[in-house]
Amino acid sequence: MNKSKLSIEQRKANTDLNVIISITLAVLIVYICFGSQIMAFIRNPEVPLLLRTFVAAFFQWGIAGMGITVVILYRKEGFIGFGLKKTNLLKTIALSILTLVPYIIFILATNSFSGYLPFKRVIVTKEWLEMGFPYNIFGMSIIAIVWGFFEGFNYVVISHKVNTLYPPKSMWLNWGAITCGIVCLLLHLMAGVSIYGLIEGLAVFIIIYGMLIVKDYTKNAWGCILIFLLFWNAI
Repeated sequence: MNKSKLSIEQRKANTDLNVIISITLAVLIVYICFGSQIMAFIRNPEVPLLLRTFVAAFFQWGIAGMGITVVILYRKEGFIGFGLKKTNLLKTIALSILTLVPYIIFILATNSFSGYLPFKRVIVTKEWLEMGFPYNIFGMSIIAIVWGFFEGFNYVVISHKVNTLYPPKSMWLNWGAITCGIVCLLLHLMAGVSIYGLIEGLAVFIIIYGMLIVKDYTKNAWGCILIFLLFWNAI
């Protein structure tokens, strides 16, 4: 795309995406270089749980959240502008649930279902749940904000910025949804490539692509957030 022909909003979106990518890559590089030490620290029961949680949350937020936070604060953009509102709430929830169907079928067909628990794949969740009230509420709130809200909202903001830079040709040819879906698919396949992995990856792509299509259709982003709060990392 010729930058001289970009509108002011497209230029802003292009800059915002570069900032988000740069921050994400910077944190990711640090994690890749010191991943074993970071994970050893997070798993060390001799270290206070709150400190371990903050370290884990920082890297999670750094990869999926810090970039969009910097951009939103700098641009003084409100969360409501990205679809966090009541309008069409029930419709966006219902349609977002449909995007989960292929993944649920995959889990059941491969006998991979081991029970439902939000954030059970987050390392520190079990320890916080074993803590007494009100400490467990505090710990789970941190997890819900970082691994739930920000991870889902991260896709919402990035998709919006991509679509501002490259306006969709149609509802289905949505460059923001496609880009986010492909990125999530590639990250998923980094764990290893197999037939089952490819099928699961396709189901993951459908979730990300589908929830963002729903968000643009209903103008409501809560479906994306709720997927990461109640489904992602839960089965």
